[in-house]
Amino acid sequence: MTAYEQMDSRPLTGHQKSLIGLVVLGNIAEFFDMFLVGFVVSLLTDAWRLTGMEAGVILACSGLGTVIGSIMWGRLADRFGRRHAFQWCVVCFVAFTILSVFLPDRAWMPLAILRVGVGIGVGGLNITSIPYVQEFVPARHRGLLSGLASVFIPLGLLLGSVAQGVVGENWRALLALGAAPALLLLWLRTVPESPRFHQSQGQDGEARAALAWAMEIPADEVGDLPGVVSGTVRGERRSAYAALFGNHLRSLAIVSIGSFCFIMGGFAIQSWGQTLLKDAFGFPTRTVAYLFMGVSVADCIGRFASAWLADMIGRRLTMFVFGMIGAAGCFHAAIFHDSGWQFYIAVLVIMTFADGVFGILNAFGGEQFPNNVRSTGLGLGYGIGATAKIVGPALMGALVGGDFVSQNIDIAVITTAFTFFGACLVVGAIIYLFAKETRGRDLESL
Repeated sequence: MTAYEQMDSRPLTGHQKSLIGLVVLGNIAEFFDMFLVGFVVSLLTDAWRLTGMEAGVILACSGLGTVIGSIMWGRLADRFGRRHAFQWCVVCFVAFTILSVFLPDRAWMPLAILRVGVGIGVGGLNITSIPYVQEFVPARHRGLLSGLASVFIPLGLLLGSVAQGVVGENWRALLALGAAPALLLLWLRTVPESPRFHQSQGQDGEARAALAWAMEIPADEVGDLPGVVSGTVRGERRSAYAALFGNHLRSLAIVSIGSFCFIMGGFAIQSWGQTLLKDAFGFPTRTVAYLFMGVSVADCIGRFASAWLADMIGRRLTMFVFGMIGAAGCFHAAIFHDSGWQFYIAVLVIMTFADGVFGILNAFGGEQFPNNVRSTGLGLGYGIGATAKIVGPALMGALVGGDFVSQNIDIAVITTAFTFFGACLVVGAIIYLFAKETRGRDLESL
């Protein structure tokens, strides 16, 4: 059997679990800060007397950075390796987070600019980590195991809720906690580069060593590597975008449109949900923190369910079911929001399904492309889709408007916004029915 068939036939080793654990904790820690900014903005609306538009700009700039980071790091991961790209995503994220702590009061525009830098680091993390795991694990469990990179991301929201509950209204202390992921760089030193990346570069010896590490066997016991014409691979590597548009345009369009629709359905809640509960429905700050602990748990459950179901019933059906239920939650929020508790129940449904589908969304997106352009295709498609992280928060900011957020939020804006979010989710659920089903297929056949 080939080396990859050999890996498919064996149980997970401690080294493979170590890589999965690194990626899981990396995504939790990085998105801890991305979710944390929602809590920070909810505090700064009072401390800095932010208008709805100013708050929307700060939140939209995080989304802008994610778009840039997804496209940039996806390409760099195919050019220089998944491991190196992952490393520099962490460095980028931590550096801009630390700079944000030292901003003077009322410096909302510099904060927005620094959030672009944070978003660039975070935007590349999921894009680089999913192919990293996919190329190290057995095909039969690839949906669940690579999906774990996204499954536990909402724990970052839970940690943010706990942090706000403990720290209170000290926004600088909250942001400072976002520098903790720097410790992951020490763990990363113990993990090798992806064997599939090595082989795409014609580095068969390094690929064999990485597979030996993964299976915890001597290198001379690793099976034969699948044949790769290195010249063809290098040619495609030099013109990756030409290869994508020439050979994988349909897959790119599905990932781009589908990502946009699902991100639109969930990211506005991640960024604006705290402010809506606090300033539109009158919940105390500490109560909002506790309520979002529940949101993060529901999101984790949804993500784990979608990752598990993707290996059981298939990727496309899972995407469709979760998208339609998430859309129903949005329409419920649009129509029934007479009380904060009604709105909160709708938020739980939306985050469980519309955001919960991210347990498989990016893993499924990566499987639409071959090994040598996997990160490039996923990064570009997700990056285009991530423009929803700009449109969603900016739309909410424009609808809220006014001179000072807590004095001007009209609950009626929820009807307009969440009707639009629900329609996006319906489109997203349908578009993924046209993707190629990848359940159980080995990466070399894609």
